[in-house]
Amino acid sequence: MLDPALPAILILGATMDLFIWGILRVDVVAVLALLVCVILGLVPGEEAFAGFGHPAVITVVAVLGLSSALARSGAIDLIASRIGRIASGRTGQMVTLSALGGVLSGFINNVGALALLMPVALSVSRKTGYPAAMILMPLAFATILGGLITLIGTPPNLLVSTYRRDALGEPFGLFDFAWVGLPLAAAGVAFVTLIGWRLLPRIRPDQGATDTPFEIEGYLTELIVPEESECIGRTLEEIGADLEDAPSFVGMIRRRERVVRRVRHTALQAGDVVIAQGDAGQIEAAVGHGLAMVAAKEISRSDGTGPIDRDALALMEVVVPQRARIENRSAALLSLRARFAVNVLAVAREGEPIHRRLRDVRFRAGDVLLLQGEKDTLAETVRVLGCLPLAERKLTLEPRRILVPVALFAAAILTIVIGVLPASVALVTALIGMVLCKTITMNEVYEAIDWQVIVLLAAMIPVGGALEASGAAGALAGLLAGVGTYVPTWALLAMILIVTMTLSDIMNNAATAVVMAPIAFELSNALGISADPMLMAVAIGASCAFLTPIGHQNNLLVMGPGGYRFGDYWRMGLPLEILLVVMAVLLIPLVWPYGL
Repeated sequence: MLDPALPAILILGATMDLFIWGILRVDVVAVLALLVCVILGLVPGEEAFAGFGHPAVITVVAVLGLSSALARSGAIDLIASRIGRIASGRTGQMVTLSALGGVLSGFINNVGALALLMPVALSVSRKTGYPAAMILMPLAFATILGGLITLIGTPPNLLVSTYRRDALGEPFGLFDFAWVGLPLAAAGVAFVTLIGWRLLPRIRPDQGATDTPFEIEGYLTELIVPEESECIGRTLEEIGADLEDAPSFVGMIRRRERVVRRVRHTALQAGDVVIAQGDAGQIEAAVGHGLAMVAAKEISRSDGTGPIDRDALALMEVVVPQRARIENRSAALLSLRARFAVNVLAVAREGEPIHRRLRDVRFRAGDVLLLQGEKDTLAETVRVLGCLPLAERKLTLEPRRILVPVALFAAAILTIVIGVLPASVALVTALIGMVLCKTITMNEVYEAIDWQVIVLLAAMIPVGGALEASGAAGALAGLLAGVGTYVPTWALLAMILIVTMTLSDIMNNAATAVVMAPIAFELSNALGISADPMLMAVAIGASCAFLTPIGHQNNLLVMGPGGYRFGDYWRMGLPLEILLVVMAVLLIPLVWPYGL
């Protein structure tokens, strides 16, 4: 009879391979792995979708909803707006902002924490004159580190805690992670804000001020030569020479055909479309010199009452997060002007040039867009599209609007700490309380939930169970235990930590936790030691993805606004991960001893 461990290991290998290569969406990969496990009898059919009712999944849903409610209340904006008063100077403001990001992400979704603080960071950058790249990556890393502090800080903590409950009868508590996670987060934030940013190749301590908030190479936009324009008959080289700070003219389209030779030396004609790349100021200068934006066409109100007056229009810079409504779609496919009364004026993308017309560019996660729309509705439209604004929100803060959600959330945390209710029940109760108090609507709750992550978790939890029940986790742990005869236990702890970190850098951190938790548990059994230090190593390792922009959504979100390249992340991330591994290997056994 075929050993069930073998097909389980093969399914695990294929699943990880698909996660890493990104051929399919991660939720599709997880569901496929679950279905194969059911077909092969590794997961009972009646338990196939039990993961959707798993406490960890329900808790993640509640945290996402609560994060959105707290953000809408303005409570976090009120705190963030005080950054300039709390600290002065570049270093002080960077440390304060990153520390705030770490604390917030210990209790709310870390992507939400970054989304709220990134506009504040850019505002600080503008006011103080230092590059945005100096603060954005440290802020992103800080919001990831903050998840180490509490049970609800990040999905891996929840998954490891519930795995411990199933295996040992008792989960980790809300602040059990803080004994190790808080020193690691504090050391990590100190490193990235005081030392780490200096390791990035294009940022130096003596770098001068910049007039623009972003270090992106520039927006790509299309400019047209209007009838009777002063530019007719002149060349782009001549126009560029007239401008004090001109954009790069990278192409031209005449009568629907692209001009690729002698672009800068060809005399312009009415109707020519010039493809330009530069920052907002450079593009504005070109527009003021006889050119016009192709995309800046008349916008009609969505209610059909006529066109929007020019003085009622506003511009907003936004970043496209993963799984946004507009991801992998173009302005033409979405009919942005007709359906949403929005013009896409320009796109900035790091790491790859854009060769298509602006209307046909498919937006990618990390792209920075310059949008034009009606002042009164643009912010809401941006939210509906799933984008994140790169400017501070202007909120009218009402004490009751802030007090009610904060009080409900604090009450939920208190009931978890004293053990009155489990985390999933307490947080869902707080969320329903906010709905009843009209802090957030149920539609807004559903919009806040990242359904791809929920499906991923719900599908992978039974797969992780199959990995353990089939004996596959024990077999893999046995291989590692064999190494234990030649190396000390702390080296195996470091090995689990490093392997988990490496997997988290290249595939989803929740999936990493599901895969590694049973292996770590079986390894502890094979070594005859407590499971807690190994499980804690998995929780820490799964939450520490700092080597690539694809390791965590927060890394990707700052890539465009910060002007980072793919290879910039490991320069700060690798020494950070080494620091965390060394500290964790020393701290974990002190708090969670190896002895049974």
